[in-house]
Amino acid sequence: MPLVRNIDDLLVNASNDIRNCMHIIESNRMGFALVVDNDRKCIGSITDGDIRRELLRGARLETTITQICNKTFQFEYHDRINSRKLNHRIQFLPIINRTDGRIVAVRLPGMEFLEIDGRRIGEGYQPFLIAEIGNNHNGKLAAAHEMIKLAGRCGVDCVKFQYRNIEKLYRQIDNKENAHDLGTEYTLELLSKFQLPKSELFEAFDFCREVGLIPLCTPWDEYSLEDLEEYNLPGYKVASADLTNLSFLRLLANTGKPLIVSTGMSSEWEIKQSVALLESLGADFALLHCNSTYPTPYKDVNLKYLEKLRRIHGGVIGYSGHERGVEVPVASVALGASIVEKHFTLDKNWEGSDHKVSLLHPELKQMVEMIRNVSDSLGTPNRQITQGEMINRENLAKSIVAKHSIKVGDKFSPEHFEFVSPGQGLQPNRLNELIGKVAVRDIPPGGFLYGSDIVEEVLEAGSWRFSRPAGIPVRYHDFNSLTDNKQLDFVEFHLSFSDLKRDPNIYIRPNTIQRCAVHAPELFEGDHILDLASDDNEYRSKSIQLLNETIRVTKRIVSFFSKTERPYLVVNAGGFSENGFVEKEMLTVKYDRLLDALQQVDKGDVEILIQTMPPFPWHFGGQRYHNLFTKPEEIVEFCERSGLRVCLDVSHTMMSATFFDFDFYEAVEKIGPLSPHMHIVDSYGVDGEGVEMGAGDIDFRKLGTILQRVNPDAQFIPEIWQGHKNNGRGFWQALSFLSRHNF
Repeated sequence: MPLVRNIDDLLVNASNDIRNCMHIIESNRMGFALVVDNDRKCIGSITDGDIRRELLRGARLETTITQICNKTFQFEYHDRINSRKLNHRIQFLPIINRTDGRIVAVRLPGMEFLEIDGRRIGEGYQPFLIAEIGNNHNGKLAAAHEMIKLAGRCGVDCVKFQYRNIEKLYRQIDNKENAHDLGTEYTLELLSKFQLPKSELFEAFDFCREVGLIPLCTPWDEYSLEDLEEYNLPGYKVASADLTNLSFLRLLANTGKPLIVSTGMSSEWEIKQSVALLESLGADFALLHCNSTYPTPYKDVNLKYLEKLRRIHGGVIGYSGHERGVEVPVASVALGASIVEKHFTLDKNWEGSDHKVSLLHPELKQMVEMIRNVSDSLGTPNRQITQGEMINRENLAKSIVAKHSIKVGDKFSPEHFEFVSPGQGLQPNRLNELIGKVAVRDIPPGGFLYGSDIVEEVLEAGSWRFSRPAGIPVRYHDFNSLTDNKQLDFVEFHLSFSDLKRDPNIYIRPNTIQRCAVHAPELFEGDHILDLASDDNEYRSKSIQLLNETIRVTKRIVSFFSKTERPYLVVNAGGFSENGFVEKEMLTVKYDRLLDALQQVDKGDVEILIQTMPPFPWHFGGQRYHNLFTKPEEIVEFCERSGLRVCLDVSHTMMSATFFDFDFYEAVEKIGPLSPHMHIVDSYGVDGEGVEMGAGDIDFRKLGTILQRVNPDAQFIPEIWQGHKNNGRGFWQALSFLSRHNF
């Protein structure tokens, strides 16, 4: 069964106090920690629930964790792991070395993932893609390096080689009468010519690391395994030919490394026998469905067996393909394969049988892209309205609106309402929930109805105490209604391309708010999305022209706000692409183009703040891939090089952290000091932005504590999706929430 062996973030030293333990549990997001002594011997367990109970009983944050941890915890020994399922009572099981009492792994409930070199593989994770080089380098280290480099550019996770001790592996022949048959003779000749010596194979492994790939290898015998153990690979691939070699499986399991086991050439009974052995040994392993024919006819692939393989194993399954083309590996992912292995070559005409069933560089790249797309499209068994659907629902669906004027105290009846577009209020299916309720506000003809009208609740702007300036986003048309008699330090005008042609005098009347910022349009007339980093010179020139026009409008808006000396103009500067992320070497080129474009902009007294971006921004017309201002190191380097600052959008940065796998809070530590103006909003996943505060992935108390330390004076707005509706209800809720969370 799968185990977690990379457990450092689950351990807390016995000498630590409750405060440190809380930090560890919060960081690992598992809800528990295991208490160990200096020798890594497990002496107890502790959950976040345990800590809460002890604090309520009067424990202090400085209390040593050994005073409150559970010292009678359940565990299993590493050499006798039970295959029983965990449940709500036993949510984790430490795996203890029987000899020295040290903790070596942890079992978690419902785990169906394998972990290789820190990369989790299984349901809910991107498929683990292996470019099988094998001996397709034909004995040339330079060719191996070229293949590794190209495989990395294709986007695979791993490259795999093969290694044999040929003298020990094949029986020796002393006379002509006892000669090998033709197939074996041919194989031996190829292996003798094309296998890399150990030193060069290790060089190839090192080069994998240099280009960011995980190196794996198939040992074909115990002597080869000894050599590979010398290098300390993070795992091993087991060839189909060794599935029935039970003694060799024992040796592989005893390394403690995760195994990827192919099942070609074996009967179901043999597969079950080997699975039972590996499970009894406590091995971490995945099974690959495979047909060991070169090439495999499509009629013999039998992908439907993947489901049976899952039932046999109960853990991670995958597919190792020897057929021609890329369709079958892509289909295997749709049927549940979490690992895909495919042979890779530089030339299909080279000598050797594997080349004929291998993919060339363009084919491998195509397969990777198709698999990633299919994997993304699989989703979950749950139906959820996506961010893109929310946008279209707002634009295309119908709402319940007031047919005529409704006054406070009126009792709602069907005659009060009609159904019209856009879908910015309650959907028509909520009508029966309204009928019989009493209006708690005046609603003009055509006014939308909201959830707050059903619960008969009024939420107005309140009194907040912030240690930094706080504002809200506004449009021209709702500036006056949202700001009259409100305790706000400033507003941020979100402009549309139509606003660039409107006269601010018509919309902005003087009130108590004396500071403002401006957000440039994301979409301009003619479907032009601002892109100052575009490789199309004409497109980039038009973006510069439109940004200059936006700056002129910004200066006109600022004239209404007497205490705004140097306004912030928030800009999505571009750097997106249509069909995938650009290669790493192109990033510097795009940042250089952006800097050149900004030098051509007539900024005057306006300070441009480029907004931090999510990996998949929603532009009008669909979702794209964003390449710039997503990762903290790049943002910091750009600011240091250019002298510019940024607008930290915490929702965008959280989504980037989730997708690119960096620590969000560490990113805030780095970017926060560079951001005088921030957008504070929650998010979920990699593209769910603007959700209600506290409903997403961000810990706002922790975020607020960090921002108070790294940039206590930066101003902020809550940028809630459709927060302006219902008289700004979403903004008032957000500000109330943030005032309780260290802002």
